[in-house]
Amino acid sequence: MNIAVIGSGGREHSICFKLKQSKHINKIFCIPGNAGTNKVAENINIDILDFKNISNFLKNNNIKVVFVGPEIPLVNGIKDYLEKKSFFVFGPSKAASRLEKSKSFTKKLCKKYKIPTAQYKSFSSMKGVRDYIKNMNTPIVIKADGLASGKGVYICNNKNIAFKKCKEINEGKFKSSRKFVIEEFLSGEEASYFILSDGKNYKFFGTAQDHKRIGEGDTGPNTGGMGAYSPSNIITNKVEEKIKKEIIEPTLKGLKILGCPFVGILYAGLIIKDNQPKLIEYNIRLGDPECQVLMMRLKTDLLKIIIACKKKQINKLAIKWSNKKAITIVASSKGYPSKQSKVSEIKNTNKILLNNNQYLFHASTFNKNNRIFTSGGRVLNATAVNKNLRSGRNTCIDMLKKINWKDKYFRKDIGWRVINS
Repeated sequence: MNIAVIGSGGREHSICFKLKQSKHINKIFCIPGNAGTNKVAENINIDILDFKNISNFLKNNNIKVVFVGPEIPLVNGIKDYLEKKSFFVFGPSKAASRLEKSKSFTKKLCKKYKIPTAQYKSFSSMKGVRDYIKNMNTPIVIKADGLASGKGVYICNNKNIAFKKCKEINEGKFKSSRKFVIEEFLSGEEASYFILSDGKNYKFFGTAQDHKRIGEGDTGPNTGGMGAYSPSNIITNKVEEKIKKEIIEPTLKGLKILGCPFVGILYAGLIIKDNQPKLIEYNIRLGDPECQVLMMRLKTDLLKIIIACKKKQINKLAIKWSNKKAITIVASSKGYPSKQSKVSEIKNTNKILLNNNQYLFHASTFNKNNRIFTSGGRVLNATAVNKNLRSGRNTCIDMLKKINWKDKYFRKDIGWRVINS
């Protein structure tokens, strides 16, 4: 079987890495891919929103199954478009993708089905915003309603700053939407909980803990994610039962009633305090960099999981995980997320040992004249599995230290809460 993976980040590199281990795949194509995916798949330079050209390529290369990594093609309806042409797309429909596309949509669903989440109010203009903020306690959480590449959430300790952030969003800071949501701040510890759904059944698909802030000690502005580890140590059996019964199942039920059953991987971003989980947000795909640690721990053939989902028989498949812990550290360009770096060369990646216990996943890299370059952002993901997180983290740091790249920045404290406890 031939398979295509849509995307060009560290998430997609780790998906290709995992699919490469399947004995049932002849060839993997990554659209458009990066300098790392090129080692485990064939990169195809097609825009991820050019559905017509993607469809023609799939047809011409006898590809029947497509794994969509990023959210943008999903919320734009790539599944709906390709499945009309008889391809199976591992990912949700455009209607189901509203869980990530619109914070307001998800909040309304939570309200209707009594899913525990923060108190909120949605706004499409600045009318009434100052009065609403005036009556809130700080910190105040401001969220862009639409997609913002992980940068649309602000935790404001000052009411004037909260108002300013609302105004920035409403004036078009993010192209996806001028709408925004104002929420109460929820204290506790964050965790990522993943499930796999075939539209009829669902199964647990791992836990992780992401580190969104740019600075060590979880300080500074939010990013797309500077590192993660798996499994999360704060999701106990008792907490997991609450997650399933109070959050996941009502959500899947609500989408079915709306006529858009969820197919693919649903990622619940949670806050947990006193063993009570509350929903922060949903992503309608694997997180990045959480995907990298999950793919390193997954023992079951990923293609078998996709095919079971296609047949709506995911309940019949036993999904197995390594007992080891996985950790990934993201190396970004200096100045991220506020400044965009110039193109710079990355050297010595060939000096890093790559195997099933340690791997360097690429994100925004590209090849030119047999050399590797980046134009900035989150660039590399040093990832390791080990019996303990401290040793795994040391392996990741050693990997990144070997890389010769003048703009390299990474946190050395990923997993600090659990490692130091």
